[in-house]
Parts: sequence; structure tokens; C-alpha cells
Amino acid sequence: MTDTVVLSDLKVRHRTMWASGDYPTVAELVEPLAEALVGAADVRAGQRVLDVAAGTGNAAIAAALRGADVVASDLTPELLDVGRGLAAGRGVDVAWEQADAEALPFADASFDTVLSAIGVMFAPFHQDAADELVRVLRPGGTLGVASWTPGGFIGQMFATMKPFAPPPPPGAQPPPLWGDPEHVRGLLGDRVRDVRTEVRSLPVSRFADGEEFRAYFASRYGPTIAVRRSLAEDPERLAALDAALRGLADRHLQDGAMGWEYLLLTATRA
Repeated sequence: MTDTVVLSDLKVRHRTMWASGDYPTVAELVEPLAEALVGAADVRAGQRVLDVAAGTGNAAIAAALRGADVVASDLTPELLDVGRGLAAGRGVDVAWEQADAEALPFADASFDTVLSAIGVMFAPFHQDAADELVRVLRPGGTLGVASWTPGGFIGQMFATMKPFAPPPPPGAQPPPLWGDPEHVRGLLGDRVRDVRTEVRSLPVSRFADGEEFRAYFASRYGPTIAVRRSLAEDPERLAALDAALRGLADRHLQDGAMGWEYLLLTATRA
């Protein structure tokens, strides 16, 4: 893993946010989504694959299990450390690199497949991140990205938190926009062809009610933790946020289960 990554104050805050709580347990909930992405991208043995904003490496490990030569990159080394242990437990080799999705430390056209499972969408400057995804992918190679949709449950969760959160930095865009097919097509432009999009739903049956969901995300999920911390001296607004999250989850739960909607996009580098 690279030890000399120089990060701006904004990226340090992002790294700290994702290292807070217990994101590895949240990542376990979305592992099937990453496996679906690897399948849609048709990852094969011998291919050189990059997983961008890999977190604990759900997609990277799934690709390595298919025999690919995989690099997992993420801004947060604490998550990469967890991923390294998970890969060892599955008996696969993955290279783990600390890297900023908006400034990847890899050569042009150096990967056969570039993936991101619920990862690159959280890079604040969407065009910069999209440019990097395309840059490191060889012509004819496959790009595969899975992102929460704006209208799905997690997209609505971010919309629910937005009025309570500190303002984003100038030029930053909301993460769920990566779940809008037209937004992503605009980011990628004519540098890709054969763009295929499909909206899917990830079934989640972890939560019995809205309060269990709220408590789980309040203690484990970095973005929720960060917003709640910003309200530490405003207990009324904190209570209002908690109530809004609880209500959102209760509305989406049916018989103890909910569907988390995501966009699965694949394309070929022109």
C-alpha cells in the first residue's frame, strides 16, 4: 500500500468520515451488489482489474475469485486493512493501494476493467472522478459502476440528511447523482460506447423497524455519524434528524425487508 499519499483538508475529512463507525459491517450488507457488478462486467481470469473507492474490497475480492489480477484502491487505509484480511480469508491475492478516486496513481490505459461498487459516487467532484475512471481504462476495456439511485431508499436517506448537514464544498455534487443514467452518461461523454444501464434492487432484511435502522446507521455509517456529530450542540435538530431517518425506514420496510435501489452501468472504452 502506498504510504506517501498527500491529501487536501477536504480529503482528510472524507478519509476520517469513512474510517469512523464500523463501515466494514455495512459493507457486508451490500456484498451481493458488488458480486452482481462483477458479473455484469464479465470479469475473467487473467484480466487486470481496478476497483476504485473499493472500501473493504467487495468487488475486488469477487473479481479476484474469478482469477483476475486485481488492484483495490481507496482513500481510507483503515478500510483497505480490513479488506486485506478478508481477501486472505477467501484465499485470493489483491493489491491494496491508498488512492484518491479523483487523482488515481495509475498509468493511462493500464487496466482491462475498471469497477466501482457504491464507491466512486462519494468522490465530491464527479467529473474529475469520471475522467480518472476512463483515463486508466484501456480502449476496448469495460467500465462497471454501481451507485445508489436518487429516488431509491439510500438516495432518499441522503436527501433526508441534507437539510441537517453542513454545506458541501463549492462545486461538490450529491453522491446519488451517480445513480441517474443521464448524469453518468454526461460525465463519460463520447469516450465510452455501448453504455448499458439497469436499475436493480438489493434486498435487505437486517432491520426489524425504523429505530433499529436508525441506531445501526448512527453508530456504523460514516456519513450519518458525521451529520449527527455536527448537531451535537443542537439536540432539537438532532432529535428531528433521528425521527426523520426512523420514519423513512419505517415507510420502506415491508414484513421486515426493504429494497435498496441502485443503478448498474457498464460501458466499453472507445
